[in-house]
Order: sequence, then C-alpha cells, then structure tokens
Amino acid sequence: MPQIKSAIKRVKSAEKASLRNSSQRNAMRSAIKNFETSASNNADNKDELFRSAVRAIDMAKSKGLIKANKAARDKSRLAKMN
Repeated sequence: MPQIKSAIKRVKSAEKASLRNSSQRNAMRSAIKNFETSASNNADNKDELFRSAVRAIDMAKSKGLIKANKAARDKSRLAKMN
C-alpha cells in the first residue's frame, strides 16, 4: 500500500475505474453473445438484440474500452449475421 496521499487516491480511483470498465466490457460481451445465439436460432427479437449489441459496442468505444477498428470490425461481423 502506498504511503503518499496522492498515490493512495490513485489506487482507489484505479480500483473504481477497473470495476466500471470490467462491468461495461462484460455487458458488451453479453449483448454480443445474446445476439449471436438469437441469430443462430433465427429468433423473432433478432433485430432488437442487434441494435442493443451495436449500442453496447459503440458505448465501449466511446468510453475507451475498445479501439475504433475493433468496434468497426465487431459491428461488421454482427451485420453479416443479421
């Protein structure tokens, strides 16, 4: 554990950011998986799940969790399945 006050604050804020980032990344991955399973089963709500997956990818990109090229690549792959 750090001794300097600013270092202690950085540890706390890094921990909060890590939790926030991991939950955002998990939400994105879950939305993608939900769409992929519905696309393979040809479900009725496939379009709705596609929109939510694309939204989750765009939000992760805007938060800096994934890079722009990965977001574009993922959306392109999902669009092929739709």
